[in-house]
Amino acid sequence: MRNKIIVTGAAGFIGFHVCKKLIELDQDILGIDNINSYYETGIKKARISEIAKKAKNSDKIWEFVKVDLEEKETLKTIFKRFQPNIVVHLAAQAGVRFSITNPDSYVKSNLVGFVNIIELCRNFNVGHLIYASSSSVYGGNSKTPFHENDPVNHPVSLYAATKRSNELIAHVYSHLYRIPCTGLRFFTVYGPWGRPDMAPMKFAKAIFARKPIHVFNRGEMIRDFTYIDDVVNCMIDLINKPATPDNNFNPEEPQPAISWAPHRIFNIGNQDPIPLMQFIKILEEEIGISAIKSFEDMQDGDVEVTHSSGDLMQEWINYKPDTPLKEGIHEFINWYKEYNELT
Repeated sequence: MRNKIIVTGAAGFIGFHVCKKLIELDQDILGIDNINSYYETGIKKARISEIAKKAKNSDKIWEFVKVDLEEKETLKTIFKRFQPNIVVHLAAQAGVRFSITNPDSYVKSNLVGFVNIIELCRNFNVGHLIYASSSSVYGGNSKTPFHENDPVNHPVSLYAATKRSNELIAHVYSHLYRIPCTGLRFFTVYGPWGRPDMAPMKFAKAIFARKPIHVFNRGEMIRDFTYIDDVVNCMIDLINKPATPDNNFNPEEPQPAISWAPHRIFNIGNQDPIPLMQFIKILEEEIGISAIKSFEDMQDGDVEVTHSSGDLMQEWINYKPDTPLKEGIHEFINWYKEYNELT
């Protein structure tokens, strides 16, 4: 089936890969992004160019519009003209630590912007909204692996709070207007074309430049690194299977990830967390340079451990991310060297 899909955050890391994959699958895509300067805009513009090149070479329909999520009237014009039947909402102000010093940008993008998008989904009868949440919603939870039905009432950053708010707002709209909504809690996504503000890119850049890497909590951290291709494959399957009500939902013992409404929440994680120091060692081996490590205290808003349970997603679409970290890092570093002309 050929769909008309709006992808917000199309110039972002995950959005870029999703757009490329959807073009391969012969879908009509309209990408939205404001290309803000939270991190360098050069890589965002390069991603959009890559998507356009892929669409041109395959003769697929692709359009990009630069717009802020707060510009509701402009967004309304886009929805009215394009008439999407699916919306993949990945645009947001990202970053746990940045939210501590720049709260306004999170309120505008992640709350006001989210409501604008879901309102337009309602007004234009969109058949499925799939939106980005985050593993950060698990906040202060210490029981692992993190399961979608665990309570998530103790966020430790404003970013996490906005993402949990998105889940609650989506459930309300799903209940009131029967909009199928699927929320995705991403776990430390990495790979080619990754975000420069995240550890894989920051560490690689510093190691190649023979500069110190900042190792927070003195390396006593564990992360569930998830390769981008696995993430995209999960997302494609989820896009094609809109959320439905769960007939087994029990309001006397409510489970957060399911509902009587067509709203579901899924983790997307590799389910194989590793210590941060082991991750750094794999990077060093792949690059062939030992990192200069600067051990520092834990940063506000950060957590020591992330570990995804994938049971619900596996039951729903019979898919599990499984790219080994060494393989994913190999692909990432090959891309990094080519992109930065280090080969």
